[in-house]
Amino acid sequence: MGEQYVPNDVQLSNDGQQIMVITGPNMAGKSALLRQTALIVIMAQMGCFVPAQRARIGVVDKVFTRVGASDNISQGESTFMVEMTEAASILNNLSERSLVLFDELGRGTSTYDGISIAWAIVEHIHEHAAKPKTLFATHYHELNEMERTFKRIVNYNVTVREVQGKVVFLRKLVKGGSEHSFGIHVAKLAGMPPSIVNRAAEVLKQLEQANRSTDHEVARNLGDVATSRSGYQLSIFQLDDPVLEQIRDEILHIDINNLTPMQALTKLHDIKSILTGKQSS
Repeated sequence: MGEQYVPNDVQLSNDGQQIMVITGPNMAGKSALLRQTALIVIMAQMGCFVPAQRARIGVVDKVFTRVGASDNISQGESTFMVEMTEAASILNNLSERSLVLFDELGRGTSTYDGISIAWAIVEHIHEHAAKPKTLFATHYHELNEMERTFKRIVNYNVTVREVQGKVVFLRKLVKGGSEHSFGIHVAKLAGMPPSIVNRAAEVLKQLEQANRSTDHEVARNLGDVATSRSGYQLSIFQLDDPVLEQIRDEILHIDINNLTPMQALTKLHDIKSILTGKQSS
């Protein structure tokens, strides 16, 4: 109580800085930043004054949020299932005037599954025709690699300072990714027994030493993942396969504007025949 709220600038646009990937430790203020942005946007749509020195906010038709972690016992849905259901609803209803806020997406499953899903969702939003404005807070530092390849993705982090083994939360949003979560420091602040904190620090040190040699390889592999995305939605036209080439030619030569329903069914039958290896009668 009594702590002064630290103001932060947020700039989003469809064609410029469309997606802000925000990293930083627990308790640094990532979730507060997302909530602040959502509340200010909603207040502006109502015609209210907003708590900012200056604000330029366009019309927003939908504010989508995926925050928090809870299961749905009555429906028999796990935390991860709830998370994916809400994310799917968001991705199926995007528009160019949408504001999308994701907080720690993918944490309800294993690390590699979570990173993969988070990466694919951010990539989908970037490649979506609507280019919706998005804030994506995450602990998956691997997502910082996306900035290298996706021109409308920009990395940010909520800063902290380590002083004599203690973490000071500065609550300030700055450009660039973060590579440290300070989870053990937060556990210490929460009152975790010192023996557990010290043991966790030892295990972390060993894990970091074991993984340090592979960090460069992981970054390179993620870079390959990003560059290989080109044309993933139109891969049927790019695969070197005679059958797919024949189907492509069939589709490209269809005069859609003058196609009757019966002709469309006949053409669909012809394409199916190509796939099954049978000739039309």
